[in-house]
Amino acid sequence: MHLTELANTIKERRKTVEITQNYLAELSGVGLRTLKAIESGTNNPTFETIYKIAEVLGMEIKLEVKKPKL
Repeated sequence: MHLTELANTIKERRKTVEITQNYLAELSGVGLRTLKAIESGTNNPTFETIYKIAEVLGMEIKLEVKKPKL
């Protein structure tokens, strides 16, 4: 997943569960400035930061082996 896809996924999920950036930042322990930068695609967040946000949003992080392109 590219950074822009990640940003859009987080933003859309936040809107789906109807919480503000301020509230998500508070619940996840991620700074508001950091969260805004992630959602705008201008921040390259750590795994820990993404995990904190995902937990609050009821999301799961999965790593998968890529299928070879033939």
